[in-house]
Amino acid sequence: MIRAMIRHALVLAAACAVALTPVTCLGQSTKPLPAKATQELPPELLALLEQKKMPKYSPIVVRLFKEEAELEVWKQDTTGRFQILKTYPICRWSGDLGPKLYEGDRQAPEGFYTITPELMNPNSNFYLSINLGFPNTFDKANKRNGSFLMIHGDCWSSGCYAMTDEQISEIYSLARDSLSGRPSFQIQAYPFRLTPANLARHRNSPNLPFWKMLKVGNDHFETTQREPKVDVCNRRYVFDALPPPNSPSPLVFNPAEKCPPFVVNPEIARRALEKRRADELEYARLIEDHVPIAPIYSGLDGGMNKAFLAQFPGRVTLAKVMPYASYLPQLPPIPWVDNNGSLTSKWFGTSFFKPIECKPAPAGLPSSRC
Repeated sequence: MIRAMIRHALVLAAACAVALTPVTCLGQSTKPLPAKATQELPPELLALLEQKKMPKYSPIVVRLFKEEAELEVWKQDTTGRFQILKTYPICRWSGDLGPKLYEGDRQAPEGFYTITPELMNPNSNFYLSINLGFPNTFDKANKRNGSFLMIHGDCWSSGCYAMTDEQISEIYSLARDSLSGRPSFQIQAYPFRLTPANLARHRNSPNLPFWKMLKVGNDHFETTQREPKVDVCNRRYVFDALPPPNSPSPLVFNPAEKCPPFVVNPEIARRALEKRRADELEYARLIEDHVPIAPIYSGLDGGMNKAFLAQFPGRVTLAKVMPYASYLPQLPPIPWVDNNGSLTSKWFGTSFFKPIECKPAPAGLPSSRC
């Protein structure tokens, strides 16, 4: 009897993993999903997939940009490369530019997040939602905390990326289909598009070292059009790491401990290095030209794409919390050098090692659950 029960459970798990249209696999629920979570993509989006040669169930990568208030969905085409499928204006995000540090700081997370089926919520109070999985291993290694940080509908945000119900319906369906037969997809959340111009404008921000670390993964993705493999060691992100040649054992990363010796795929490293050098030259030119410096703290609670300003007046307000989330704890120096030289340490430079004040969270802040 017990063997039969185990066999039945394994069959159900396998069916859930490979079903083309999962009905009861998302959100850790055994109940049938509501119609809004199972509806087909709109005809125009299906036509766009066909035009771009993107199989309906191929993987996706989602990219979020706070300052531009845009969400991009990239999808793998028949060549195996990721191409941009569609850009959605973000209806509302809260907090300031910079990572989430504490529960209640109203900060929307920044970083690299892995979305598994159980993080898909078909029964959300905000129409539909996708949990970012904050805190991830990097966040935990840096003692950051928070919960229920989502991409969801309803255009209201308290630490989340809020879309309209119509938008999240499409995004949720694309995410659902991409999870058919595979364990996860990646979300990359950024303060802004990590261009030399934007980094130059924000050069006085204490978050700049963190953003330059994110840029390494961003550059790997943009130059290869493939999802970067993400690991964490020494409380830092590491991208596309491979064991050194003739290594007797596989790589093992501990988020809070020293990084093991590793190398980066030479083709990925070459492309990223070319982009980094070009970006550094442009960044230096902009600094020499005294490009205006953006304020470290905007004084506003988050932002909204200008496409929604007339539709939702008054939803971007003065911040109700102190801007302590704009301050980042000091991180240790990068200890490794790969065969091509450490792309990361060269890009960060000495500014990465300057101590930065980390202010504690004020008491009595509201929850950032959404």
